[in-house]
Amino acid sequence: MNASMNLSSAPKIRNDWTRSEIAELFALPFSDLMFQAQSTHRAFFNPNEVQVSTLCSIKTGACPEDCAYCPQSARYDTGLEREKLMAVEKVIEEAKAAKASGATRFCMGAAWRSPKGKDMPYVTSMVQGVKSLGLETCMTLGMLDQEQAQTLADAGLDYYNHNLDTSPEFYGEIITTRTYQDRLTTLDNVRSAGMKVCCGGIVGMGEAESDRAGLLLQLANMSEHPESVPINMLVKVEGTPLANQVDLDPFDFIRTVAVARILMPQSHVRLSAGREQMNDQMQALAFLAGANSIFYGEKLLTTANPETNKDMQLFQRLGINAEGYEVHQDEAEQVAAITTQLQAAQMDSVFYNAAK
Repeated sequence: MNASMNLSSAPKIRNDWTRSEIAELFALPFSDLMFQAQSTHRAFFNPNEVQVSTLCSIKTGACPEDCAYCPQSARYDTGLEREKLMAVEKVIEEAKAAKASGATRFCMGAAWRSPKGKDMPYVTSMVQGVKSLGLETCMTLGMLDQEQAQTLADAGLDYYNHNLDTSPEFYGEIITTRTYQDRLTTLDNVRSAGMKVCCGGIVGMGEAESDRAGLLLQLANMSEHPESVPINMLVKVEGTPLANQVDLDPFDFIRTVAVARILMPQSHVRLSAGREQMNDQMQALAFLAGANSIFYGEKLLTTANPETNKDMQLFQRLGINAEGYEVHQDEAEQVAAITTQLQAAQMDSVFYNAAK
């Protein structure tokens, strides 16, 4: 919590929001909404710090799902080149470069419906290796059962990302190959295993404002708010069903960020996909609305992202600093053992990729 704020003035953390309350927030005059969001943000965070993450695609393309926005679906011809699971040592090199560029969290994404048993030793080795560098770890691998979630938690994974994407009412217009409940079940498995949750959605897919409210209602009324809430703006990719979707009004995007901040005061609200299409002024408004996390680097899985030095220039112009990450003592004590395990895993991964 921001030390400059009086504890008694901090907004109450709620998990019982109603749809009408959220609709009223969306309907506020823009300046009133921004004031409330910024006031909420300052009660829990340093308003001039932004958490920085880097996202690496560890397995690209050939996903069997039919998510209408996704160029990685095998059902759409987007010209994306399919790639096998990256070798562990290559992922660690990417993580080292991310840390050198200022990232404090390294996120790894695989285009799977769900990881297979043979994949788990390699992804857990990636987690252990990245953590040994002093970085927070996050993965998005599709649906997880209880055993898979526990395996990742035991490896030391900090965050698991699994977005709800949109409201339950609009969901069927975007995805038919897995249900909304499938997503909620994965999130329950992640929580039960003791990991932190990264969960948000995508706006600009043709949904109504009521659907944006419906998405945030689902997130804000979870028994525990997601620690990280990515708000993605649709990136239109030729070959996907949403390639010709009408652009979202930038103010509607900012309103979504602001309402997310008010509903989930302690969560990091992240600007994720779509930042390449945002000018500096729009990003500055998003930070003012309470966004305090970004993906950093030249690419988000398969789509473009603002270049690292451009982000740093914007931070400098706005007086923003990258949020630091402390390695806890118990984690530091595990580094030597993890490094030893990683050396063996790296050799195994060479044979794994050669055999595929």
